Parts: sequence; structure tokens; C-alpha cells
Amino acid sequence: MFTALGRLVVRRARLTLFGSLVVIALTAILGGGVFSLLSTGGFEDPGSDSARAGELLEDEFGAGTPNILLVVTADGADVDAPDAATAGLALGTELAAVEGVDEVTSYWKLGAPPSLRSGDGSSALILARAGGEDTDAEATVQRVRDRLDGDRDAVTVEIGGAAAIGEALGHGLEQDLVRAELIAIPLTLLLLLLVFRGVVAALLPLVVGGAATFGTFFVLWAIAQFTDVSVFSINLVMALGLGLAIDYSLLMVSRFREELDAGHGVGLATIRTVESAGRTVVFSGVTVAVALLALAAFPLYFLRSFAYAGVGVVLVAVLAAVITLPALLMVLGHRVNAWRLPGMRRGGETGSLRWAALAERVLRRPGLVTGAVVALLVLLSLPILGTRLGNPDARVLPADVPARQATEKVQRDFGFAAEAFPVVTNGSANPAEMEAYVVAVSRVAHVAEVVTARGTWADGQRVSGPAPDSARYVADAGEWFEVVPSVLPISSQAEELVHGLRDLAPPFEALVGGSTAQLVDTKAAIFSVAPWAALWISLATFALLFAMFGSFLVPLKAIVLNTVNLTAMLGVMVWIFQDGNLSGVLEFTATGMTDTSMPLLMFAVAFGLSMDYEVFLLARMKEEYDRTGDNHVAIVTGIARTGRIVTAAALVLSITFFAFAASGITFMKMFGLGLGIAVLIDAFLVRATLVPALMKLAGAANWWAPGWARRLHARVGLDETGGTLSTEPPGAPVVDERSGPVPEHVS
Repeated sequence: MFTALGRLVVRRARLTLFGSLVVIALTAILGGGVFSLLSTGGFEDPGSDSARAGELLEDEFGAGTPNILLVVTADGADVDAPDAATAGLALGTELAAVEGVDEVTSYWKLGAPPSLRSGDGSSALILARAGGEDTDAEATVQRVRDRLDGDRDAVTVEIGGAAAIGEALGHGLEQDLVRAELIAIPLTLLLLLLVFRGVVAALLPLVVGGAATFGTFFVLWAIAQFTDVSVFSINLVMALGLGLAIDYSLLMVSRFREELDAGHGVGLATIRTVESAGRTVVFSGVTVAVALLALAAFPLYFLRSFAYAGVGVVLVAVLAAVITLPALLMVLGHRVNAWRLPGMRRGGETGSLRWAALAERVLRRPGLVTGAVVALLVLLSLPILGTRLGNPDARVLPADVPARQATEKVQRDFGFAAEAFPVVTNGSANPAEMEAYVVAVSRVAHVAEVVTARGTWADGQRVSGPAPDSARYVADAGEWFEVVPSVLPISSQAEELVHGLRDLAPPFEALVGGSTAQLVDTKAAIFSVAPWAALWISLATFALLFAMFGSFLVPLKAIVLNTVNLTAMLGVMVWIFQDGNLSGVLEFTATGMTDTSMPLLMFAVAFGLSMDYEVFLLARMKEEYDRTGDNHVAIVTGIARTGRIVTAAALVLSITFFAFAASGITFMKMFGLGLGIAVLIDAFLVRATLVPALMKLAGAANWWAPGWARRLHARVGLDETGGTLSTEPPGAPVVDERSGPVPEHVS
């Protein structure tokens, strides 16, 4: 297959380049519209009780949890003063007139309930709900801001709430993408110039990266026509699009130069590059895609979106690397080394003496190296034992963002009245049963009060009668009420509250909604799917590596090493972001919790990338082992031939991830920093020391498989070249950049 592909590209190089250019242009035009279709939501399980509660509230009662909060502060520090009350009522009327705002209530409209007034009486709340999808709510927030911005008589207004936080996240992401590009692209180009020692070769990965990025934008645009896609998946597209393009281009261009240095003509060098490095790129990409595909099994579309984006960018990058790039190499020929930087000689594609020397040192004491590196990785992993999972809240934004400031002011000055949990019941309860249930709810730990159609309860006692808007709690479908917590909604105590409410089990259906119930349900959904996702990654990775190398031990070793490596990375992230170490340096607010989705996302991405480098290394080792039959020589040669490539690729890929660590959004900062660290640990610690040490200890068993498995691999394995590459038969003309016949013989 790869020989045929190489020959086809060589014969039709210019046509291939023209077709690639057309495809890139079309995908750039169509894919550019993807940004307007993306959403900042996707953190909940749509089939959960909390999601059903939200749907019933909106569909049957025309109500829902307020997601726009206006903090209205009186200029005279008294919200009950006539001028402040008049301004507050006018604000409520004005807010209700904004397109997209479905429900508005306020301190003044409800008859001055104390829960909607600050302790010092200087501020009061207006609560509103923006309906529709997340993108609709964010657009509504922008209209509210446009309508209410400006000076007002008697009061000042601040806008917060979940919809305002979502709108701020979307705006922050746009800034992050620009910032990341300004950081990553110049540094990446500089590093590529140092690696390739020439301008032409250094620009080739950027061509592949552009093709991968624009192609994936088109993929996401097409998927977004049918399902929700998270805007945060764009970060993965930008990072992986450039990073994998550079990984694959480094491998392909280095092998092409190596074949030219061996005296082969340009056409044959291109074919041999596709046969060897191209094959490695394809199977490396498939292993990355397999790991990312596991995210599609989760019900949260935030995670599924990264599966769409990740698989898309990997496949497009692979296609560009094995089709477009070889065509470019064929057309360029020896000019791939043109515009060499002054004073710099080309690096040694034929091997690195320093990497060979490092491998020899490791192989002299493989047991000591294995023990030391494993001990270090286990030590780094220890903080993961204290992981506490939570959902993002206002604190993921920078401290100076107005939406965060207003939301935190509500929590600080008003308690948690605006964070009330809705409890939705069906119409089967009689009044006595409903009152008994409300009394029981009011006695649950961490419940401040329960607001119902018949009044307000606290600690089992009715403390006030119905409010002016109490009729909204009742409809033909049933009745609902609000549970006001006494603790922060995203906290372990609030989770205990949700579990306590659900444990009451009344004789009728009662669905608990709200942000904390969503967190509880999200955890349950993730924990129920995660073992199956891990099993899929393990089995699929084992099958792919077996198909490629025909070994049982190599896939097992790769899976175990990657798991240990990635738990070390996650341990470091818990130590930094959950525990708050380095919060001052990295400028984020520690919440004492780790975002529920991020460990899964980071594990899947980093696992795939680790396998990327594993395939690079093992493919070269296997090639040498098949040629020499000497395990020691295969290890040293594999490290020497790939060490420089893997190191350069890891440095470039880590730069693209570290660029996102400059994000103002905490979980994206964690995403960028964590994956950058994982890539560096994998390339400099695991691949450079642990892999060769373990392969030395295993000896010939590295490539062992039972008899039945060897026979299976002989029939269905993917080693199409059998350890050999295309050669020019005697008398065959050499193909160069000026074109000519392509040899047909394959040994």
C-alpha cells in the first residue's frame, strides 16, 4: 500500500500539490464559519435527573434557574430609598424588554425579601433567565450589556450569573487563541530553523500544519450542523494541528534527507520515505486517534467535541503528511536543503553520536535506570490520590473580569439565594404529602431555606407566607420549589446536600436540579463510562501495536509506561491547580477542586501523543532488529536515529501547548501546561531512558509472541515491507526532481 502510494505521488507530484491547494482553500472558506456554531457549554449529562429537571422547568413551568444576575447598588447606600426603588423597578422593566430574556424578578418586585438584599442594605438583586442554547444565552447577555451600560440615576449596575460567565469565557477564548498564536508560531519557526538548519525545510511543517488546521475547522463545521460542539475544542485543533504536523514533517523530511544522503535519486528517496516514515506516520496517527476516540463515549458534549476535533486533526495531518508533503519533497528534490542558515551545518540525520552515547550509558545499568525513573514518576503521581472533582465556576476567569466580580459579589453579600436548587415534582402528590416533603427538605443539612408556592420553610418551620410571584411554582404538570443552600454550590458540602435531598425518596417523583446536582450527575456519568473508555484505549492500542510489530511485550510495555507517565503529569496538575501551588506565578485562583472533565481529556490526548513517540522509536528499532537480529544494536540505533527527531518534535509540540498556559481561563491554563509537561516528560525521561532500559532487560523477548499470534500476524499484520524498502534494479534510471521513470521493482 505505501509503496503504491509513494509511486503515485512521485508520478503525479504537481497534480497532487494542485489538488491539495484546492482542498485547503475550500476547507478554509467553509471551515471559517465554524466559530459562530460553537458553544461554551457541554459540561452536563443530558440524560441525567438534573438535566430532566431543567427541561421540565422550562417546558412545563416556563421557569428555570436564573442565569443573569444584576447587582444594583444604590448611590445613597440604601436600596429602599424612593429614588433607588424607582430605578430598580425601571431596570427590571427594561431588562424584561431585551430580546432573549424570558423571566425577570427582583428585590423590589417581590416586596423586598431580605434574601435579595445585601447585609448592609446598599445593594439588591434583579434575577433573570436567558433561554435557549448556550450560544443564545451568551448573545442575550451581550444585548443586556449593550442596553444597560452607561450612567444611571441613583444606582450602578453590575452583570453576573452563569450566562455572563459563559459569555466571558467565549470572549476570553478568542483572546487566548490570538495570544497563543503570537507566542507559538514565532517560537516554533525559530526552533524549526535550528532543527532543519534551512529555511525551506523549516517552512514545510507549517504547510502541513495549515492544511491540518483548516481541514479540521471544516470537519467541525460539518459536525456542528448536526450536534453541539464545544468552542474549547478549537484549542486542541490549534495545538495538535501545528504540533502533529511538525512531528510528522520532522520524521518525513529527516528520512527523505537520509535517503538522499545515501545516494538515492529524488523519486526513489520519496518512495522509500513514504514506505518507512510514511508508514510510521500513519500508524502513529491511528494510535493517537484511537485514544481520542474514547472521548466520544461520554455523554458530555464538551468531551465529545474533543474527540471530534482530535480525531479530525490527526487524520487530516496524516493525510497531509503522507500525500501533500511527499509531493512537495518530490518537486523540491535537493532544494529541500536550500537557504541554509549562515554558519550552521546540517544536523546528522544519519544518527546522533550523543544520543547513541546516552543509550549506551543507559544499557550499561538498565535495572538502576528503571528503578530510579519509575520511583520519580510514582513520586510525582502521589498528589492524584487527593483529587477532588468539581465543575468550573466564576473563579476560572481572571479576577478582573466584571462577570466574575459581580458573581462573587452576589455570593459574598447575598448568601446563596441566587444559587437555589430547583426541585421539580409531578402532579401526583396531595397537599399533605407535599408539605411533609418540604418540611423534610428544610431539615436536610446545609439547607438555608425552602421557598414554595405556600410559603418559605427553614429547619422544619414555616417562616413566611407566599411571595407575590408564588403562582409561578404551580402548573398543570405539577409543582416545583427552590432550595436555598447555606454553602458554596460547587463544594463537597453542597454535594452532600444533593445526596441528602435525593435520599428522602418521597412517594412521588421529585427531580433535583441546579449546578450542584449537575456536578453530582456529571461525576456519575463519567465514572460509569471511564472504565470502558480505558478498556477501549488499552485493547485498541494493543491490537494496533501488535499488528505493526508482531509482539506481545511491546504493546503491554507501552501501555503501562504511558499510564505511569500520565498519572505523574496529572499528579503535578493536582499539586499546582487544585492545591494552589504556583497560583501566584501562574495567576489563577485555586478552588480546592479539579475540573471534572480535564483529567479525562488530558489523559486521552497525552496518551495518544505518547504513543506517537513510542511508534516513532519502536518502528526504527524494529527495522534495525529485522536487519541485524541484535537487540542491543537495535536499541542504540533506534535511539540514535530518532532521538533528535523526537526531542525536536517534543520541544515544538510543548511550545504550542505551553502557549495555551498563558490563557486567562484556569482550566485551559491547566490543559496547556499539563500537556506540555507530559510531552517533555515522555520525550526526555521515558523515551530516552526508561524505554531502552526495559527493552535491554527484556532482551529477545521484546519481539516475542505465541505461535498462534505469530501466525495471525503473518496473515493480517501490517508490516508490508517485511523489513526491506524499494530499491533500484540494475540499469534502472535514477529519478530526480526533473522527473523520469519510477522503478517498479520492490525487493
